Amino acid sequence: MTSLAPTRRRVALGLYALFTLLSFPHELPGLGFFDLGLVCTWLGPAALVVGLDGLTPRAAAKKAFLASLLGHVFLFHWFIVVTVTYGGMPLGLGLLAPLVPAYWVAQFSALFGGLWAHLAGRRGAAFFGACAWVGVDWLRGVFLGGFPWATLGYGLHEDAWLLPWTRFGGVYALCFVAAGVGLALGGLLLRGLDAAEAAAPESGDRRPGLLRSALGIALALALAHGIGAALAPAPASDRARVRIAAIQGNIDQGEKWDAARRERILSTYLRLSEQAADAGAAWIVWPETALPGSLEWDAGLAARVGELARRHAVTLVLGGMGIEWTEGREQPSAYYDSAFVVDAEGGIRDRYDKTQLVPFGEFVPLRGLLGRVFQSLARGLSPNDVTPGAAPRAVELPGSGGERPALRAGVPICYELIFPDLVRRFAADGAGVLLAVTNDAWYGRTGAPHQFLAMTAMRSAETGLFTVRAANTGISAIVDDRGRVREQSRLFEEAVIVADVPVIRTTATVATADGSASAAASGPVVTFYSRFGDVFAWSCILGALAGLVGSRARGGDRSSKGMDGHER
Repeated sequence: MTSLAPTRRRVALGLYALFTLLSFPHELPGLGFFDLGLVCTWLGPAALVVGLDGLTPRAAAKKAFLASLLGHVFLFHWFIVVTVTYGGMPLGLGLLAPLVPAYWVAQFSALFGGLWAHLAGRRGAAFFGACAWVGVDWLRGVFLGGFPWATLGYGLHEDAWLLPWTRFGGVYALCFVAAGVGLALGGLLLRGLDAAEAAAPESGDRRPGLLRSALGIALALALAHGIGAALAPAPASDRARVRIAAIQGNIDQGEKWDAARRERILSTYLRLSEQAADAGAAWIVWPETALPGSLEWDAGLAARVGELARRHAVTLVLGGMGIEWTEGREQPSAYYDSAFVVDAEGGIRDRYDKTQLVPFGEFVPLRGLLGRVFQSLARGLSPNDVTPGAAPRAVELPGSGGERPALRAGVPICYELIFPDLVRRFAADGAGVLLAVTNDAWYGRTGAPHQFLAMTAMRSAETGLFTVRAANTGISAIVDDRGRVREQSRLFEEAVIVADVPVIRTTATVATADGSASAAASGPVVTFYSRFGDVFAWSCILGALAGLVGSRARGGDRSSKGMDGHER
């Protein structure tokens, strides 16, 4: 190691923290909205491996942990808004809130750092390292319930040519591409830096090798984009189209559960829904917990909602509080974060209950141990913990006009949208469209709503389904089956988004001219990822294990070799 190595290491790890922060969308006071992911996503892994060069596994894990902790503390700054502004936490404690998710993510970054120290000295290190990166990201998304926010692949959510890869490997396919290119770029930088620091005459002989490596990286990147473009689905011209409206009521989080404001909240949603119905919407979607009361308990609320549905002959998908009664009790025995389907006759046709709940938001983990210290933030929805639903499943909705096709929709609710394997289960259950309902008011005017929209769009790319997203304060949107945002609202304003959305029809019952019914059936188009889930991620885990076994078998002195096995 030269005398410049410690400085180089600190700079590289600092850049990794910065690139981690800038790989995802942000909205900051005075700076507005910006998204640098198409550049920074590739550079993050490159900077990390430059910073870890030559370290032992233990030292590499420690450095990766600290650098990741720094980057993610700033990335998760919106936790301060959640806990202080709306959670009532004292400012002093709230300022520490981003440390909790950042610490969680940093542990998995440390795991990658330790694995990389074993892989860096062998041939094909970039490939095996990308496999390890995917495996660690997948583990972060499932271990102890998981928290997959800011998975590396989301930084490429605007790369339309790469998005088709997700139909086969989910967001983890983009993680693999980003990590593989970034790690290879890191190896190229190390070889170039070492040649420059050595300043030896023979260093000029390395230039052709560096050029070949650079061209190889560029070729691999072009090939990945070319294959992605070839995998892109054909336009959804053969699907049934339903005019669907997403309603954005813009109700402040501090007012949602204020009894004195119930009438104003309900009137706002009814008024906006009238506008949507006048625009021809057949389905109208309200955000998560938009209903200011229980549709199953409050007869007056149910009557007003039902009257809207009957008068306009529309189907409503409404976020609200589901309840469960136990015989002999005066109060509900369980509360759910639910989505109700109200048909054109004004009756409740179905109810889907959210299955993936927010830790410390909707329930307190290990309540017997932690319940004396923590309370869940969603106290307006339930006096205690919210109860999870049984499993993700599609709901059936009628069509519009003279035909009544049995169209099935998945209704992922808020936090569920960040879990790819959960959302793909809606498609596997026959959903022909995703109606995503969420309440992002918790995040304030930060980057979190934009990051959440990017994750929602990725779910469309993975499943090959259009998504209609209704968010309380924004961002509401229409996302096509390639993961491209076609239309979106602005934050913190009332909005009605209406679009003719292609919906995959599973079975159809069409009214004929003589009034009889003619039934037809067609299977939904299901992507590989929707059908088989995280097979690609599991394959990467096996690939990383193979790389580790090969690295141990090879042994040898790695201190004088680069990440690609070349002498440096």
